[in-house]
Amino acid sequence: MVKSPYSPPPAVAPARAGRSRLPLWGLLAVLAGNMLIDALEVSVVVVALPSLAADLGLAPVSAQWAMTGFAAGFGGLLLFGARVVALLGRRRVYLTALLVFAAASVVAALATDPVLLVATRFVKGFCAALTAPTGLAIISTTFPAGPQRQRALSVYTLFGASGFTAGLLLSGALTEISWRLTFFFPAPVVLVLFALGLRLVPGPDAEPAPPGAGQAAEQPAPRRYDFAGALTFAAGLAALVQGIVSLPAHGWADPRSTGLLALAVAAFAAFTVIERRVPEPLVDFRVFTSGAMVRSALGAAALNGSYLGLLFTLTYQLQVLSGWSPLHTALALLPAAAPLAVTALHSGRLVAGYGATRLITAGALFAFVGYLLQLRQSWPLQYASDLLLTTLLVGAAFVCSFAALNLRATAELPPAERGAGSGVYQTAVQTGAALVLAAVAALLPASAAAAQADPLRACRPALVLVAAVGAAGLLVALTGRRTRRP
Repeated sequence: MVKSPYSPPPAVAPARAGRSRLPLWGLLAVLAGNMLIDALEVSVVVVALPSLAADLGLAPVSAQWAMTGFAAGFGGLLLFGARVVALLGRRRVYLTALLVFAAASVVAALATDPVLLVATRFVKGFCAALTAPTGLAIISTTFPAGPQRQRALSVYTLFGASGFTAGLLLSGALTEISWRLTFFFPAPVVLVLFALGLRLVPGPDAEPAPPGAGQAAEQPAPRRYDFAGALTFAAGLAALVQGIVSLPAHGWADPRSTGLLALAVAAFAAFTVIERRVPEPLVDFRVFTSGAMVRSALGAAALNGSYLGLLFTLTYQLQVLSGWSPLHTALALLPAAAPLAVTALHSGRLVAGYGATRLITAGALFAFVGYLLQLRQSWPLQYASDLLLTTLLVGAAFVCSFAALNLRATAELPPAERGAGSGVYQTAVQTGAALVLAAVAALLPASAAAAQADPLRACRPALVLVAAVGAAGLLVALTGRRTRRP
């Protein structure tokens, strides 16, 4: 039997084997419940965003930070989070992240300052970057290999895939009362998970030994967090997002836009230099030699970014311009999210039957066709003719591509590099969401009054951008098929 790369040292195997099945499945309930919360953190804001913007007096270009902030915290600090977990231990980091997440949820619900609200979203994104991959690692080391571990991974995957759908429904219902409830409700849930996790999350004896643990006690290995690398990457991503949203308002000649873009370039250049010089970098650049990993990362970034950009634009059209209620908007968007939740447990079978490359291409094609159809929308919007087919096609795109992209990302990497490749892939997914959301928000009218004169023309630039990003994803997928054919 092939040993899992996350397997614990042999010395702790008897202790793990002695666990009763009830605590194991209680642990899975904690991990899967937290994964559900992490997954719905984006979708709960989609429907609540217009109400939030109206209450705080924000234009779409500013309100988008409530979504982008979470993606920037998740993607910008995901690689750094893996280093923190490796050095401080899974249990300590996981439980601490739960407490911080709950506290940030309460602060966000009470915030009246947009800057404070965005800061809490960034913090929650970082907490998700700590807990989401750590939960998967805990399952891989705690559940015995075989059917029991496979069932646990299936449950964990199902909860993650269902999170976006659950977030839409919850947000639609809670925003009818107050948008602040959509930010507050995770706090009590996460506190319950924390209380259970205190008893159930395994301690250091169930974790792989950290690097350097076998050295003599008098020569402990130094802890290298690579703060400089984490800071330059996160700062570069934040500057790039703000530079993008500043361009329509200030133009290319204004330092408030071009200065930020130049700062982003400088920060990313510094990050590259730092990562090539530090003894233990956050990024293993060898993973970029795999064409499959690069294509999967670009394709997933395009799919996730265009998907969220579309939902952002549709929410603006339905709630701000058409006067739909939050709950009706959530139900209208449900076909774009529900198919993945329904088919998540069968994704492995789907990939085995049709092949990852073929499914990735089909998914990119479905999404692109859906975006093109949205460019032909009429006004006022008719759900059956203007929205339903697009949302179904985008939902089908995720059914085809979600698991296939994940599998292809690390399929050609050596086993020792797959962890690094997975981190880079997930970072690309979140970065794509942050950048496309920012660009779409920047192209929407600053006020509803300006858009009411000609709603179709006002929203067309944002929809054209979404379609262009979808076309880029399709091009990447077709390139992968051409590479694989020989």
